[in-house]
Amino acid sequence: MQELLLFGCSVALSFLAWGVVCSRYVWPPLRRMNLSNAAAPILLLHTFRFVGLAFLVPGVVSPTLQPGFTVPAAYGDLVAVFLAWAAMIALGGSFERVALWIFSLWGTADLLFAFFQGLFGVGIAPSSLGAAFFIPTVVVPLLLITHAMLFALLLRKQ
Repeated sequence: MQELLLFGCSVALSFLAWGVVCSRYVWPPLRRMNLSNAAAPILLLHTFRFVGLAFLVPGVVSPTLQPGFTVPAAYGDLVAVFLAWAAMIALGGSFERVALWIFSLWGTADLLFAFFQGLFGVGIAPSSLGAAFFIPTVVVPLLLITHAMLFALLLRKQ
């Protein structure tokens, strides 16, 4: 139980820290930009989601980490990488908004599903994440916050 509490505290503190960074330093300039210019750095950040493939690397994670978590988490992130690249290519074009919506809906759902699977679905122990512990505790909160920013950009009046 203490392990889960430490994991939850790490995630919460990461959301707090990234929330402050994004609200003070990232969001103010982005909200003044047009959609294409504001979405580009967010998409570029998400092209690094290939790091999620670490869930499939023996020695990085525990052999007890269940495939019901690792496979969808790793490959869901990989799909998000390709969707981020596709959306970057679409920036400024007639399919820009569609590509951004597809990317952000998939990317958000993938991250939330991984949290659900880890906590309730297959119920993994945080220690089984091994060296990949930093992904859900440091990286995922930032990714979710940037998805929220992208949704805000998509929902504002043109």
